[in-house]
Amino acid sequence: MGGSALLFASASSTLGGLVFGYQLAVISGALLQLKSQFGLSCIQQELLVSSLLVGALLASLLGGSLIDRYGCRNSILLSIVLMLTGTLLLLVSSYQSLLLGRLTVGFAMCQSSMSCCIFVSEMVSPERRGLLVTLYEAGITAGVLLAYTVNYLLVHSQSGWRWMFALAAVPTLIQLVSVRALPSAASLPSQTAGDDACSNGEKAQRCGISYLFRRRDNMRTRTALGLGLVLFQQLTGQPNVLFYASTIFHSAGFHSDDSAVLATVGIGIVKVAATLVSVAYSDKWGRRPLLIGGCCVMAFCLICVGLLGGHSLKPAPAARPCARGHSVGNSTGPLLHLPAGNDTALVGARLPEKQTERAASRSVGDDVFNWIIVVCMMAAVSAYSVGFGPMTWLLLSEIFPAAVRGRAFAFTSCFNWSAHLLVAFTFLDLFNALGLSGTFLMYGMMSAVAALFFYFMLPETKGKTLEEIDRELRLNRFHHHHHRSVDCCDLVRQRTSLSDYQRVVCQ
Repeated sequence: MGGSALLFASASSTLGGLVFGYQLAVISGALLQLKSQFGLSCIQQELLVSSLLVGALLASLLGGSLIDRYGCRNSILLSIVLMLTGTLLLLVSSYQSLLLGRLTVGFAMCQSSMSCCIFVSEMVSPERRGLLVTLYEAGITAGVLLAYTVNYLLVHSQSGWRWMFALAAVPTLIQLVSVRALPSAASLPSQTAGDDACSNGEKAQRCGISYLFRRRDNMRTRTALGLGLVLFQQLTGQPNVLFYASTIFHSAGFHSDDSAVLATVGIGIVKVAATLVSVAYSDKWGRRPLLIGGCCVMAFCLICVGLLGGHSLKPAPAARPCARGHSVGNSTGPLLHLPAGNDTALVGARLPEKQTERAASRSVGDDVFNWIIVVCMMAAVSAYSVGFGPMTWLLLSEIFPAAVRGRAFAFTSCFNWSAHLLVAFTFLDLFNALGLSGTFLMYGMMSAVAALFFYFMLPETKGKTLEEIDRELRLNRFHHHHHRSVDCCDLVRQRTSLSDYQRVVCQ
């Protein structure tokens, strides 16, 4: 790819991520005004927030076929048009328009994320692929930080929610210009031009979703790895650490709205800085060290939060955030869809009088524990942003054959958004039932399991072309730790039936 095309590809990917992160997080501040202006009930707020995730799920089901059929560039253009359409719908003073707008934006976000990552991975050289693909994640974290900042500036402004939604159109229009300047994939030398898994006339039979679960071409292992990436990404609780940060900070002693918002902005700054580290070193250090190391740090920090969490206030088990008569104040996460009211109830309900008295008489030692919890949370967010955040999408764009890459990406993305919904909507119940300690101990143990899974399953793909990665995965040539690498030709000769492609590899 030429220098100008590389620049436009980088800009398009980063801007796509920026819009993704902004739209994901901006609802946090907008919801505070929307529920007051439209008199939204708790269930209406839940529907408004979750409609974006529903749209993303729809895109994960349909978007892969669009990518494989029409190409990534056209798919990105479609996502931009849908993003602008959804943004316009969000500016209409109607609850139904808000729902439809969020649904449309969610579809566009997911379609853009899949298309941008695949497009960049196929168009750039192996030496730059990690940098360019992880720029998308950097854009997401910058978008989340931008949304939190805009929320903080406009939260007390009359009809500020319109400006919050409208500002997303600016980077979207810039992305449109950058994509229009890009050549189509057909006009560029593809790394996988001679690597079509379905070029032998079996396309209709082999390249459906069922192909992902066959032993042929080692597809079962690839699919298991892809599902492990997206499921562990969510089940380690990172969406809740990020999007329910204000709830956790309130539990750790930050009682005012302003302090909780500023603490969450601090989380956003840490997330951006850590992601930039991953962007800079993904091609130098490799995918395995960053992902496995990130999981280990997350496990340590989350377990520390769990062990120290007993020193923090625990919400009343019987109370629920949507219970009649209970109210909640400022929220700083896009999935914190709670009714308006007193901010001291962010952990799920108003604290009983005895707990409030205990809070007022906490010792200096308890304050130290609370600050350690905050530091551990920031370290966990940093570890996620170095490992899971960028590496998941980079690896998903590398491990599948070219002919089914769009559908495979969409299939795993569907599980990603489903797990996101599950984890997000069970957090408050878990928090009420288990408290800070039990919830984070569970997330920490899941991070440790993830580290073991990737240690034994994850290949190193840095510095390899997509054709080389696919060839080695087909022949199961990758070695995951210190075992001797198997010679690909010896492995091929042991097979009872050889494809023409495999014979060519060993000649």
